[in-house]
Amino acid sequence: MKKKLTYRQLQFLSQFLDIYREMEHSVHYVTVAERLGIGKVTAYEMLRLLEEKGLVQAEYQSNPDQHGPGRSTVLFYPTQEANRLINELAGNPADIENWQVVKEQILQQLRHGKAGGYEELLSNLLVRIPERRSPLIFVTELITAVILMLTTIQDAPEICALLERLHQIGLPKKINLSVMSGIAMFLSVIERANRRYSTILLAQFSRYEDALSQLSEESRQQLGEFTREVVQILSS
Repeated sequence: MKKKLTYRQLQFLSQFLDIYREMEHSVHYVTVAERLGIGKVTAYEMLRLLEEKGLVQAEYQSNPDQHGPGRSTVLFYPTQEANRLINELAGNPADIENWQVVKEQILQQLRHGKAGGYEELLSNLLVRIPERRSPLIFVTELITAVILMLTTIQDAPEICALLERLHQIGLPKKINLSVMSGIAMFLSVIERANRRYSTILLAQFSRYEDALSQLSEESRQQLGEFTREVVQILSS
């Protein structure tokens, strides 16, 4: 069962696992803070929170150079459950392979659909989206549907500006994939948007945020690349 971690907590856990595997021993919270560029208190509190959830274990070591009574040094290491959770969220090879197939199918349909439009593709996506069980494929198809909806009303200045911003989605210090929830809400109040389609999209976005939080950082980066490619195809 998922540990109901926020995306920030999952990201921290994944980064902590990387540090632990690199060092091959328990890690002091100060080291974690320095490696991640965050405050020492923030790192310590996050590790303690993950400890409460059974994902991190603390151990105490005395300083051999210190004589007499003194405080022990607290170090942290991931539990087996942490490794299992991160591996699960990263997706197994079959999931990744299925996603690659779906992704290429969508991109091919977008490239070939310019002459005849994308109404059929959008309609098919909206039918499939509620049935998808794979978080990665679900998010991929929902993002595609949102962008296709935007292109149907791209003559509006605010839509043009939004599509331009989406060229940078997922890039460092730029907008992230969570922005799609706001776009769906925006589409629901635009008069020229297809009301039935926008209602379907809006109904899926609580699930979208949950699915997004389940994905690994690598999967999110791949989604960012995919989203930028979709926008590029539709804008060219």
